[in-house]
Amino acid sequence: MSILKALEKRKIEGPAKTPQEDEVKPKAKKQANVVQFEQNRQNVEELPEMFKDREFKIGKPSSASNEQSTSLIGTALPGLEIQDTAGATLDAVGSARPAAKRLPEFARWEVEAERVEPRLVSITQPHSSYCEEYRSLRTHVLHKSQRQKLQSIVVASVNPSEGKSVTALNLSWMLAQTDGVKALVIDADLRMPSLTDYLGIETDKGLSDVLADTTSLTDSIVTLEPSGLHLLPGGEARSDVAELISGPKFREILRQARELFDFVIIDAPPLGIFTDAAVLINHADGAMLVVRAGRTKYRTVDRVMDTLPKNRMLGVVLNQSEEVMNESQYGYGYYQNQRLGY
Repeated sequence: MSILKALEKRKIEGPAKTPQEDEVKPKAKKQANVVQFEQNRQNVEELPEMFKDREFKIGKPSSASNEQSTSLIGTALPGLEIQDTAGATLDAVGSARPAAKRLPEFARWEVEAERVEPRLVSITQPHSSYCEEYRSLRTHVLHKSQRQKLQSIVVASVNPSEGKSVTALNLSWMLAQTDGVKALVIDADLRMPSLTDYLGIETDKGLSDVLADTTSLTDSIVTLEPSGLHLLPGGEARSDVAELISGPKFREILRQARELFDFVIIDAPPLGIFTDAAVLINHADGAMLVVRAGRTKYRTVDRVMDTLPKNRMLGVVLNQSEEVMNESQYGYGYYQNQRLGY
């Protein structure tokens, strides 16, 4: 796998082994698809400053080549593994799933491709080569769920504007299109709910309202057509997020969601600014970290990973999109103001 080879060469390649060393450790090459945490922590000082721009990416490719768009599941970071999902099919996964769950009738929204965020390629460009990378991500999640309990998954980033919300929506949309799979995506970035904006729809209630006991979970969920994906919007923005999601009410919401859906994808706030995402990860079965090429620093990710439960971390998605969001609206400026304002 080209990604694996590049990673090995860039991050964990050691000095050349002698023939005697190869004879002593004949199984070393067979284990090359697993990057061990301790092995890489020893080399952290040798890592580049940032994830390299355009080296690996998921999202809109550069105009130079559509074939260079590549997704990364796992990297040389704490406790994460790299897995090659190329050639994997959904047949075996689908046949092993339980019978489809019976859902209540939710309010419905027709999602129109011309109104959604262009980077939601699962909607706007479903037949493109870079949309295939999200299908690969979906396949990884589905296969992983056959080996461990993996129903609720947090999608987080270290900093704002690194692509976590786009990744959460694209992955969720792909899961919902899988035969027999019921998927829900939750906008848990309650300081700045944004998933309805990405989708070009408007809702009048969401997670914050359910947490405040002003509405029920089933009354707040909407069905997105034509995929059949279900969305629990963020609702009204709040500042007391950590207290709300740490309490029993959120745990009850997540329990109900698990009963209704096969997969619950949770879009979380940036880990490097608030504790909300860490709390959400402790509630969930697994989590994936989205980093951005040319912006996210290795040492920052390494520091953040030290605070997270290693057994829940599924991997890293390395993202590079040419169409960067306006940071004054969605990015660091907002979070900085919120951080200083309360």
